[in-house]
Amino acid sequence: MMKWEKLLTAGRADFKKQANQSQEQYRSEFERDYDRIIFSAPFRNLQDKTQVFPLPELDFVHTRLTHSLEVSSVGRSLGKSAGEYLLSKYPALFEMGIGSNDIGAIVAAAALTHDLGNPPFGHAGEDAISDFFRFHPSGLRWRDHLREEEWADMTQFEGNAQGFRMLLDKSNGLQVCYATLAAFTKYPRPAFVQKRDPSRRSQKKFGFFADQLSLFKQLADTLGIPLSGENTWYRHPLAFLVEAADDICYNIIDLEDGCTLGLVQLEEAIPLLAEIIGEKFQEEKLHSLKTSAQKLAILRAMAISRLVEETVAAFRTHEEAMLSGEFDKALTDCIPSSKALDKITTLSVKKIYRSQPVLEKEAAGFQVLEGLLEVFSDALYNQYFDSERFSGKDKSILRLLPEVFKPDNELQMPYLLLRNLVDFIAGMTDKYALSLYRKVKGIALPGT
Repeated sequence: MMKWEKLLTAGRADFKKQANQSQEQYRSEFERDYDRIIFSAPFRNLQDKTQVFPLPELDFVHTRLTHSLEVSSVGRSLGKSAGEYLLSKYPALFEMGIGSNDIGAIVAAAALTHDLGNPPFGHAGEDAISDFFRFHPSGLRWRDHLREEEWADMTQFEGNAQGFRMLLDKSNGLQVCYATLAAFTKYPRPAFVQKRDPSRRSQKKFGFFADQLSLFKQLADTLGIPLSGENTWYRHPLAFLVEAADDICYNIIDLEDGCTLGLVQLEEAIPLLAEIIGEKFQEEKLHSLKTSAQKLAILRAMAISRLVEETVAAFRTHEEAMLSGEFDKALTDCIPSSKALDKITTLSVKKIYRSQPVLEKEAAGFQVLEGLLEVFSDALYNQYFDSERFSGKDKSILRLLPEVFKPDNELQMPYLLLRNLVDFIAGMTDKYALSLYRKVKGIALPGT
């Protein structure tokens, strides 16, 4: 049984030594996490990463950055409200100096980073990286150089695991608190496990790569999170709130974007949102508003408010089962509005996620990321494992890689070479990936 007193440990995730606690009086450790993330380079890069629609020219269509800020805002509301309940139920938390604002800050910071590890071109980018190693000859040539669990990481690229890796990277200036990192980790297992329980939401995907298994074990031990199977842990209960914040935002706000771009008619969206809003929906008042944008804005705000209320109520209902590990579902599947959300998802898949602009973006993403991986991985392979083919072209290509690729005995480990290469490519913005692809393929010259 997990205990909130341990789950909310304020220590920072420095696995070599315990970091000194902040002496600041005006910010808690958890609030410092939020500020560190806001000022970090990986977070800034989200402004030029696709949410749904590719490289939007209209400033009212969401990027990964605006989506993350909105998820964080909803997450803070969920966390503060849940925190008030926890403080009333567990007085020892108050005695530890924990307030509802701290719990809100943990969820807000974790939610702010929930897409930090996503590569260029959204979820199509994840598939493109995985497919490169599963099917492309230049990816398959690395197979015999990797252990089974390392190969699973390459053929099942996961943005959540990439985000976990980035949150521990000192060069990013992050290294968030234990509790924030655990709340971020919705899928507390590596890619390669002997058995996976498909009925448990937390095992749907994986949350860290093979080389960070021992680090997650230390994290789980520190917070008192028990194993649910071999190399598989229960979720930190606040991870359910982070997931819910994302579910709420992408359902409601992707629908809003779809209406804004004319892919979904306002008349289709109104009854779906009204079903969530319930008795507070006033059709006459809605029709008194002049523009579609105004109507969408008020509907979105009211729908999110209702979903937050319902989600917090579900958290209260299932909180003890979360601590024991018995509860392992999405909170938004356990609320009165779950059927309305399912209807929105069905409509969004049909009219938004399979729309022409989105499909074109996905096709471009596959081409660009496959091309970048081919060029750079071939050069690395030839340098370390096939020196007879190591050409002048390969040397020029390798000079474009970051300093972490400078010759070093440790870097000759195939898994680490590929891990660093994927770090480099996954961290690119959409525009930079497209620009670099054109240059290394000779489609465009520098400065054009």
